[in-house]
Amino acid sequence: MSNDVITGTPGDDEGDDRSLEQVRADIDAVDAKIQALIAERARCAQRVAAIKLDEVQAARARGESDQEVVYYRPEREAQVLRRIMERDSGPLEGPTVAHVFREIMSACLALEKPLQVAYLGPEGTFTQAAALKHFGHAAICVPQVTIDTVFSEVESGHCNYGIVPVENSTEGMVSHTLDSFIDSPLKIAGEVELRISHHLMAAPGTKMEEVSRICAHQQALAQCRNWLDAHWPKTERLAVSSNGEAARMAAEHSGTAAIAGDMAAEVYQLDVLAEHIEDAADNTTRFLVIGRSEVPPSGMDKTSIVVSSRNKPGALFTLLDPFRRHGVSLTRIDTRPSRTEKWAYVFFIEFEGHVQDPAVLEIMRELEEQSILLKPLGSYPIGVL
Repeated sequence: MSNDVITGTPGDDEGDDRSLEQVRADIDAVDAKIQALIAERARCAQRVAAIKLDEVQAARARGESDQEVVYYRPEREAQVLRRIMERDSGPLEGPTVAHVFREIMSACLALEKPLQVAYLGPEGTFTQAAALKHFGHAAICVPQVTIDTVFSEVESGHCNYGIVPVENSTEGMVSHTLDSFIDSPLKIAGEVELRISHHLMAAPGTKMEEVSRICAHQQALAQCRNWLDAHWPKTERLAVSSNGEAARMAAEHSGTAAIAGDMAAEVYQLDVLAEHIEDAADNTTRFLVIGRSEVPPSGMDKTSIVVSSRNKPGALFTLLDPFRRHGVSLTRIDTRPSRTEKWAYVFFIEFEGHVQDPAVLEIMRELEEQSILLKPLGSYPIGVL
């Protein structure tokens, strides 16, 4: 039976057919309107690009600036997506509609200038999936071997933005990412949360009993530890640079299985031996978008900083008390060993608000007086999708 919604009297085939054809005609008419409006939006995007280019060229002619044209505005996109979700009246859910608009915005931005986005590769990693979720499929995703090279590609200007994992809901912070921020001049420009579903996969035709080695990123191995202990307690586990790399190895080496996601299975044409093997049902990873420029306020923002205090009693309380007094909520605090002093630590602190907010400005002033290191990592829109 057709899934199309039809009306009419039971047994009245002619009436049912007329109603079905009319609904289909209505859908075709709506599709034509949508297509025309998307084209109009794309032309508006092209006009925006032309105006920006004219403004920058005029400033250069006056000797006032040598900056490049800024096509991508993270705060502007966050505001647009929030409005889309706020005015959504169904029957589709707000996030679903916002995802559709994300792809429209991505395609329109590509008419101005396609974004080059560095990510932890190779193809098929969750970091690539996060990049596509945030920037849309019109962005050009450029795989990198390590988190360090993601940073260096953005710093050099070879890529406009990068995206790196920063924390997992079950395994905590990604220390390599945190350490990279200490020496990097880059700024955080956004955040992405991605629900992580791990699958065990191998080359087509591989039988369970033939698997002698399981490869994955160390975080993925940790997120599936209990399942692996229960089902593969004696099998070698090899930590590699990424789940995408694990999938590539599984495709090339018999007896090797990988822990990775749907995208990796598709890219490397692997058979899934077991689905959803992560220990926590709500396993989620958060990623940070990194760029070279500071992001203006969007109205709903976070700020990340690195701060270190002298090693004395009450040092942490002294750093955190300004947030309490000014009514600013912390969303994350983590510690890393200092590279300059034995048994000293730096604190990674995230909190609600933007560095241009009066309360945040006052907190930063107080922290600067009390700390031996204070480095703002950026203010950025709170994740929308």
